[in-house]
Amino acid sequence: MKKLISRILVGVAILASSACTKTDNYNGPNASFQGNIVSSEGGNLPTSGGSTTIKLQQIGWTTPQTIPSKFDGTFEDTKLFKSGYKVVPTGGAFWPVYDTVTVNIDKGTKHDFVVTPYIVIKNFTATLTGTTLTLKFNIEAPVAAGLPTIKDAQPYVNTTKLVGTGASIRDFSDLNAKVINKEFTDLSAADKAMTLTVPNLIPGRTFFVRVGVRLSDSFNSSNFSEIVQVDVPK
Repeated sequence: MKKLISRILVGVAILASSACTKTDNYNGPNASFQGNIVSSEGGNLPTSGGSTTIKLQQIGWTTPQTIPSKFDGTFEDTKLFKSGYKVVPTGGAFWPVYDTVTVNIDKGTKHDFVVTPYIVIKNFTATLTGTTLTLKFNIEAPVAAGLPTIKDAQPYVNTTKLVGTGASIRDFSDLNAKVINKEFTDLSAADKAMTLTVPNLIPGRTFFVRVGVRLSDSFNSSNFSEIVQVDVPK
């Protein structure tokens, strides 16, 4: 009887050892997905602060995941599992996209999304007089009917090229915002030609500047201009 029990215990130990040393044959997440969020008005749609994302729903799974858009309107994730996904851009200052696209993601998969922005910022100029920066621009709406209320416009100023919501110097940015709180259809032509002023920039410093127009959608999202470099003389 003792010999039988001993043999059983030895067998169990061998099975346990075999289970612990079993090779994992599953492939890791080595697929990639990249592309651009393109404005219907031309060029990439500038974004900021990670508000704009690409939502991915792996087919056969219930938990979605997201890829944040970069400031220049590009996105990339290099650690995805090879599979079919339903994908859609969300969270930005553009008209909602309701139709998902099915993409088979593998190594080096690319896809661009075309969206219609709420507001387009045009004719953006930055003029420095002494240490005071004057920013001028015009706003247009590709689709005016039903547009969320325009809350405000503000400059975004930082010492790096990462400049926008959540990445700006408060005293130069938030404190110089201009409250609007109007419907786009109620704005006059003069209202749509905007001027923002940033005083007391630090002499001898380089700043990166853009402007943004914020709307009262569910994301409090903003449309942005391009980024310009401003060198303040000593």
